[in-house]
Amino acid sequence: MDDTVEIALTVNGKAYRGRCEPRKLLVDFLREDLGLTGTHAGCEHGICGACTILFNGQAARSCTTLAVQADGAELRTVEGLAADGRLHPLQQAFHDHHALQCGFCTPGMLMAAVDFLNTVERPTETQIREALSAVLCRCTGYDNIVKAVTEVAQSRR
Repeated sequence: MDDTVEIALTVNGKAYRGRCEPRKLLVDFLREDLGLTGTHAGCEHGICGACTILFNGQAARSCTTLAVQADGAELRTVEGLAADGRLHPLQQAFHDHHALQCGFCTPGMLMAAVDFLNTVERPTETQIREALSAVLCRCTGYDNIVKAVTEVAQSRR
């Protein structure tokens, strides 16, 4: 007896079809079934934010979302940020400002920052810090991450 369900979704602009158990988490589907290992599974409770992706254009925790809930959805993961061999401006700013150390939170931090900058046109440092507090980083202290996001926000003006 086959207990799997077929799902179809778009990830980083590419259509995918697959089968999975109804209880499979989206983060596991992305990593195991699609081979997109940039999205990290940290706490698996939606607290740390390492698994943050864009789900139909909005930041979402893929560790608390079932893969079947993404049927028909459009997802963007950290692998979808760079285009034509060029880093996304946030990725470049993270590099330039040394805004990562171990790198575990970085994919979630980048996706949360993309979502934030898509919704807030001229953010203050306080707003940036509040938005980034949704992703836990134990290495950097956030200062260089805030500098990177601030640089990108200011460059859009």
